[in-house]
Amino acid sequence: MDILQKMQAAFEKQFSKEKTEAFFSPGRVNLIGEHTDYNGGNVFPCAISLGTYALVAKRADKKLRLYSMNLADRGIIETGIEGLVYDERYDWGNYPMGVIRMFEDAGHKADHGFDIVFYGNLPNGAGLSSSASLEVLMAVILDDSFGFGLDRVEIIKLSQAAENKFVGVNCGIMDQFAVGLGKENHAILLDCNTLVYRYSKIELDGCSIVISNTNKRHSLGASKYNERRSECESALRALQKVKAIKSLGELKNEEFDAIADVIASPTERKRARHAVYENQRTLQAVAALERKDLTEFGRLMKASHVSLRDDYEVTGEELDTLAMLAWKQKGVIGSRMTGAGFGGCTVSIVKNDCIDAFEKNIGAAYTKKIGYAPSFYAADIAAGARKIR
Repeated sequence: MDILQKMQAAFEKQFSKEKTEAFFSPGRVNLIGEHTDYNGGNVFPCAISLGTYALVAKRADKKLRLYSMNLADRGIIETGIEGLVYDERYDWGNYPMGVIRMFEDAGHKADHGFDIVFYGNLPNGAGLSSSASLEVLMAVILDDSFGFGLDRVEIIKLSQAAENKFVGVNCGIMDQFAVGLGKENHAILLDCNTLVYRYSKIELDGCSIVISNTNKRHSLGASKYNERRSECESALRALQKVKAIKSLGELKNEEFDAIADVIASPTERKRARHAVYENQRTLQAVAALERKDLTEFGRLMKASHVSLRDDYEVTGEELDTLAMLAWKQKGVIGSRMTGAGFGGCTVSIVKNDCIDAFEKNIGAAYTKKIGYAPSFYAADIAAGARKIR
């Protein structure tokens, strides 16, 4: 039985209806460019073949009923579809509800309710953007159901607003952008300052992307994400006293080095250095990939992880262990943490004939050191959120 058949059975059990429409929204992995998005820099993510599915039936009234097969113990979350406000009792349901509210606030009002069953095959809390996947999924459902005709960037912005304003996590736009505008076999070079983007074809030449999950769950809302963001904002204010810039992403490395001393706090100086250097690294990495220099791309991935470990301090023992073990394995082009950090996953580019040994060797060594096993996922680069039936 495939995923949609299982979901249909769950839908009929929960909601006693047969006629449904099906939607899919991918997760994302960021190849390089971490914690640069909210600093006005460049990122280089791609959508992946793992993600979130929804079966949807329209209602005649204005009730909203949500059910997750992944969180079946939470039961059906039920509320009205108008004037939604954040409530801890709604748990995971706040993410799709936030999108509905942002649409309403922007003048795109839902005039009927829905019954929706969700199922995701993204590992929960792994840093592969399950929240953005869910948000963009809900946005695509709304746009399709009511014929709002919104362009994809507007859908992405409303999805991000749901996380910022409704859920209260001050995330950048990268996750929703990759989920909403993913393209098969391409990553997206996105300038988060201007939202100018372009696709770059990924030709891995006998290699695959392998995602390694620490299995240490992270939660953006509970992490030091907002703290890192405020540290960068404070550093930016100090730099703006001596240079007319709107974001850290506008600076090149040497420009930053020349004025970094105006940032009084050594910690804030390190945070800003990561944001500036990582932005330049991202541009260098994309250029290397486009000239088919995978070796240089891999070197820059490693440098990215080291900066996230030493200057941004968002890795931790589990991510560092996975990355350092990967760097020693045969057939590994590059490896680094991906996502916000504080747990979650690494992304590695590994030669196909070395993947089995990569997973076996790292799995054993990680388990011995950390005390529990990691998980591995070989992912394809996929298209963005869409209706599938």
